[in-house]
Order: sequence, then C-alpha cells, then structure tokens
Amino acid sequence: MQKPLSHIRVLDLSRILAGPWATQNLADLGAEVIKVEKPGVGDDTRQMGPPFLKDRQTGKNGDAAYFMSCNRGKKSLAIDFSNPRGQEILRELASRADVFVENYKVEALKRYGLDYASLREINPQLVYCSVTGFGQTGPYKDRAGYDYLIQGMGGLMSVTGERDDLPGGGPQRAGVAVADLLAGMYATTAILAALQHRDRGHGGQHIDISLLDCMVGSLVNQSMNYLVSGRVPQRMGSGHPNIAPYAVYPAADGHLVLAVGNDAQFRRLCQAVGQPEVGTDPRFATIADRVHNRAELDAWLVPVTRSRRLADWTALLERAQVPGGPINGMDQVFADEHVVARGMRAELEHPLYGPVPTVRNPIRFSETPLDPAGAPPALGQHNEEVLQSLGIAAEQLAQLRAAGVL
Repeated sequence: MQKPLSHIRVLDLSRILAGPWATQNLADLGAEVIKVEKPGVGDDTRQMGPPFLKDRQTGKNGDAAYFMSCNRGKKSLAIDFSNPRGQEILRELASRADVFVENYKVEALKRYGLDYASLREINPQLVYCSVTGFGQTGPYKDRAGYDYLIQGMGGLMSVTGERDDLPGGGPQRAGVAVADLLAGMYATTAILAALQHRDRGHGGQHIDISLLDCMVGSLVNQSMNYLVSGRVPQRMGSGHPNIAPYAVYPAADGHLVLAVGNDAQFRRLCQAVGQPEVGTDPRFATIADRVHNRAELDAWLVPVTRSRRLADWTALLERAQVPGGPINGMDQVFADEHVVARGMRAELEHPLYGPVPTVRNPIRFSETPLDPAGAPPALGQHNEEVLQSLGIAAEQLAQLRAAGVL
C-alpha cells in the first residue's frame, strides 16, 4: 500500500538534526528523500559518537548512532556542489523535485545557484524550506545557531532545572535537542501546508524556519503566564507552575511521577491512600488552591508517597485512574510491555552493518501504515541510482568520480 507522500520527491541539503528530522518525517510518510552529502565526509552526525555501528565485515567503527537516529529511509547522494558540474546536477534534481530543504547560513547557497530565487526560476512549483538558527531576517540572521544556544536564548533553560536556592540548582538544558526537534516538526508541518497550497494552483514558496522562533513559540503556558502577569517564570525543578500535584515525589524505592491534572483526580488520589478528607480540605479543593498552597500540599504528600514502593504505587494509581508512574531508564522504556506491544522498536537491514535498530515513527494511520522504509543510507549509497534517473550513463559516472565530483 502506498504511503501518503509516495508521490513527493525531496532534495535534502540539511545536516545535523533539525533539517534531517523534518526530512526523516517526510521519508517515513513515503516521500523519496535524496540526502545530499559531502563526498568522503557526509553529514556531521556520522562522526558524532560514540557509540558507533560496527562494519560487519571489517569490525571497524562506522556511522554514529546519532546519524542513524534521523536519516531513516533516505537515499544518499555524495556530491561536491562546490564543483560547477555538481551544481548542474543538483539544479537538474531540483527542477524535478517537489521540496528542497537546506540549513546553510543565510544566502550561503546563492554562490552555487542553489538559493530559492535561482531554483524558483527553473521550478516555480518548488517548496523551498530554509532552517536556520535565527531566520532569514533580523539582526541575528547571520549568526550560527545550535540547539544548546537556542535553548538558552529562547527561554527554555530559564524554566528548566532546580531552583537556584536548592542543591543542584541552576539552569539546565533539556536532555534531548528539543529546539532542533521542534524546528524539524514545525518545518514538516509547514512543508505539508505549502504542498497543499501549491497543489491548489498557487505555486511553490520559500519557508523560513528559525530555531529561535520555534523555541519561543513553544514556551506555551510559560510565555503566556509572563505576557499576562508580567511576572518572569522561575525554575521549579520537576514542578508545574499551573498545576499541583504535578511533579516527582519520593517512593520507598525510587522516584514517582504524579500528574494530577484536575480536581476529580486529586480526590480519587486522596481516597486511594485512605485520606478522603484531604480532597475536600479548603486549602486543596481546587487546582488554584493547590498551586497557592503547594508547600502545605507537599508536606502532606511526601510522607504518603514514601510509604509505598513504585510497583505498589503504579498498581494503586491505575486502579484509582490517577495518572502516575515511575521514571524509566532507556532500558526500561524499551522493555516496557506497552512500548513493546506498540512496536516502537524495529530493525532495518543496512548494507554495511546488517540489522540495525530504529525507533518507529509514532504516527498511526488506519489505511496507510508507516512501516519503516529502509535503514539510514551508507555515504553515497545511491549515487548511481539517483544520477541514472537523470539519464547520466555509466561512462559519465566514471568521469564524475575521476573528477572528484562524486
């Protein structure tokens, strides 16, 4: 069965994470994604290890796990587009593509004739997406932007981490590159919308995705809390500024997440632990009451959570229909019976490494299931396939290799 984007061709000149995350989404959705890489080097993430995969024939280190996380289902074209012939080939591919994704500095591709204005002349239907740290306009547009920097400048680190007056206090970055991932997801959404706009007869367009914009746009309640109240949100560890109890609490043998999102759930929690009167205590009766009296709430709750083991808490909360559970390590995540039942881990066959693990796309369609399309490619794995589709014969391919274009 064909996937939703099986009719779409994407030319992918992005590297690291934000752009490749967007194009992996498109590949999972069925698009043909041609990943353009520098010959002999490839995407920077191929070297971002350990850990590295091992070549099954030589036993030597191959690509890093990082690269494998965001390049599933793509074709690799290793081509030097600083060479005029390489530029010609990419322009020919762009003339036949639906989408072009890049994350070079502003106007960096203009010298190669691969900027939006140049490609629009040969393909006015092209959806061209630029992913940069700070966008195509504004005083910071020429700055380099990396996820860590953006988490800081965009405000996320100001609300992530323990309070400054507590042990371990201070700003923390999130444990994964959320600024990159959010930008990749926004880019995916924008590309799909632009394709709809194009297919209604309005032509292609240039999409400007800024990591900083995406970070600021994703602060959600924290940003609105500030804009409405004028009060700057502070770090509060695992707590939530607008809900309580909604944090990590100590169990007898580990850490328990309680995510009590409404008053009915709180009353059920109190009933389940044998103290129903707490659920109607005027200090705790509503979400606003519990937030206002957070210290008193925790003074009651911490001894309660310490009285049971995690397994007992998980069972009790499930019976009471109160959201809560343990903090799992990665080993526990992928061993969890629900994660296993949902098939979130899969294996794909790679030409150099044999079966390699991957994390399945979480989108579930009833009619067009997104089974993984293929393993992340070896560097230049699809050179012949892609170039032969342009009518480049074997003799010409040999000449391109000899000239260092491939």
